[in-house]
Amino acid sequence: MTYGIDTPGKIIAVHLNYPSRIAQRGRTPAFPSYFFKPASSLAPTGGTIERPAGTELLAFEGEIALVIGEPARWVSPEDGWKHVARVTAANDFGLYDLRAADKGSNVRNKGGDGFTPIGPAAIPTDGIDQDSWRVRTWVNGALVQDDTSDTLKFPFGQLVADLSQHMTLETGDVILTGTPAGSSVVVPGDVVEVEVDAPNAPGAPSTGRLVTTVTQGTTAFGDFGDRPRIDDLQRVEAWGDEAAHAAAVAAGRATPLDGDQAGSTGGALTDEIRAQLDGVAVATVSAALRKRGYVDIFIDGVHPNHEGDRILGTAKTLRFVPFRPDLFTEHGGGFNAQKRAFDTVNPGEVLVVEARGVPETGTVGDVLALRAQVRGAAGIVTDGGVRDFAAVQEFDIPVFSQGAHPSVLGRRHVPWEVDVTIACGGAAVQPGDIIMGDRDGVIVIPPFLLAEVAAEAAAQEEADAWVAEQVAAGAPVDGLFPMNAEWRAKYDASRAAGAGS
Repeated sequence: MTYGIDTPGKIIAVHLNYPSRIAQRGRTPAFPSYFFKPASSLAPTGGTIERPAGTELLAFEGEIALVIGEPARWVSPEDGWKHVARVTAANDFGLYDLRAADKGSNVRNKGGDGFTPIGPAAIPTDGIDQDSWRVRTWVNGALVQDDTSDTLKFPFGQLVADLSQHMTLETGDVILTGTPAGSSVVVPGDVVEVEVDAPNAPGAPSTGRLVTTVTQGTTAFGDFGDRPRIDDLQRVEAWGDEAAHAAAVAAGRATPLDGDQAGSTGGALTDEIRAQLDGVAVATVSAALRKRGYVDIFIDGVHPNHEGDRILGTAKTLRFVPFRPDLFTEHGGGFNAQKRAFDTVNPGEVLVVEARGVPETGTVGDVLALRAQVRGAAGIVTDGGVRDFAAVQEFDIPVFSQGAHPSVLGRRHVPWEVDVTIACGGAAVQPGDIIMGDRDGVIVIPPFLLAEVAAEAAAQEEADAWVAEQVAAGAPVDGLFPMNAEWRAKYDASRAAGAGS
């Protein structure tokens, strides 16, 4: 097979680089991050890529590929481009169905045979600077990606320099430099074409079109490895945004959103533990956490929108950053992080919003709260304000906030990212943490502590109820609360008698 280059020793790919793609994802990296692709994933132009049986979300990513000439080790960003000998086109295919399997390393979802088509020709870089390149992608003849290297957050020279700090980039190594907005899902029968060129350079050199046809696989994955898994968030991200997914559904090319995420209520929060915590006060659980050194687990300043509301679920997180006009222009519109959070919250999840403790904000409104309720969310917690407060009070979903405020998005906040570690009301909250709340307040329970804390708190709640009965009958609290040995013996005898009745 020919790819326009020799088979490289290393293929290194960048996660996020184009501002257009960064805006879609709703998270801005401070520095480039990378993953490896195996040489066995290479494919030439005119080939096919198989969408494996049992998968749904095979996505293309048209990219500019750099081919290293002179080896690079400890080079500067200013000199990094000098070590790139040629540029070619690449398609960084990936299966979102397998993205959860490797937590960012992309071994299985991007390492399959044929998942890195490259070529068909490589353009020498002599006389062409790093900002002069363009990448375009077509699906079934329609242009879907069109961007240029002068927009990159991390220029080519910086990528070479950064990688050369950690390893020797050898002659023939390939760097895939990221994909712009427009990446989406393809289905069997689709034809994807990628072209890289330098339209303003002498002769307007081009790689020609790298052509790949999608076929349907017939061999299912075995049960001896992680199996394909998809959920609504994966569907939306794979298709690009909610509108693109909806259009694909209407065209019969995509599966509708359904909120059916395996394990969305959290593996730690079992039905048994839910039953244990039924009726247990947040204060009791917080005391059990304090014994284990967890004292900063309170989401301070928030109150329920209905008297008597309780909340228990697995955290899904949304982060706002302080308002800035340019950031809001880039991140505030379209299917922004706020909309993505409310559109992808799953049954049993609590949407926790970092609003930096600013009450003069409307971080949740009636439409978004209703969307969360329809999707089966267990509740919403924000350390900011709620607009349309009276309307939100009419809904069944518990909402804990600092109170009402009529402001709309864009006054104090920019919706920034979803499913990251946040700070809400002074507490650190990670996706998957357990959120519990009642009229006293809201706390965060690390999942690995949940089982032992729930068991202890349930036992303590039972003991506290018995103590309350004794106090109501006239017993003094000294020695009873907390129980001394004499009262403990009476309590144990009472429990034994109750168990035997």
